[in-house]
Amino acid sequence: MNQGNPLNLSVVVPTLNEANHILQTIETLFQRAVYPHRIEVIIVDGGSSDQTQSSVKHWQKKNAQKNVTLLQGPAGRARQMNLGASHARAKLLYFIHADTLPPENYDQHIINQEHKDGQAGCFRMAFDLPHWWLKIAGWGTRFNWKFCRGGDQSLFVRKTLFDQIGGYSEDYIICEDLNLIDRLYAQTRFCVLPQKVISSARKYKSRGLWQLQWHFWVIQVNYRRGHSPAQLWAYYQRNVWPNTPKNE
Repeated sequence: MNQGNPLNLSVVVPTLNEANHILQTIETLFQRAVYPHRIEVIIVDGGSSDQTQSSVKHWQKKNAQKNVTLLQGPAGRARQMNLGASHARAKLLYFIHADTLPPENYDQHIINQEHKDGQAGCFRMAFDLPHWWLKIAGWGTRFNWKFCRGGDQSLFVRKTLFDQIGGYSEDYIICEDLNLIDRLYAQTRFCVLPQKVISSARKYKSRGLWQLQWHFWVIQVNYRRGHSPAQLWAYYQRNVWPNTPKNE
């Protein structure tokens, strides 16, 4: 990236066995950016056993003009996102999951909000499955309440603020996003932008919608009640996916 085109946004994407999604996400991040030459995409892989890393490397070779970095870090989404942030060169960070697609012109929307002194925020969300309950769940993300927040909505934050509050807490294997968002709400006016990211409903499809939704509710309530990171992770392993890696 030359000095005449300073970076507007550093996009951090944590991955673990995301070969089926990551290339679409990378392509969409560039296609839907107003200023694709002024973003960098930082993929932080947690030790994939599939073709995630090789797919990204192949894409990098074919698209050398695009600013994509592949890092390998320790397993754990919080650790991966902190690692990505530590390599970021823009003053604005944007965290998005590998199976989530940003809205059109997402970079401009984030920049505009930051110019209004919006130091942190997210987009609304919709699922890619047209189930009535998931439509309601997506509709609820318009409200600026902490209980309506989650990592699937993506997150933007000024790098100075992210560093100031210590980034993601690496004590949390799950709920790391809720913990960071709580601290952001305490520090600044959190913004919910009206545009929507599109998040994959693959977990609901594979686990069963109502069963999984119940467990996600229990985890959120337990987090709000002050359960420890270890207790939350134990519940997740026991009731959601027993053999889930630490950054799934």
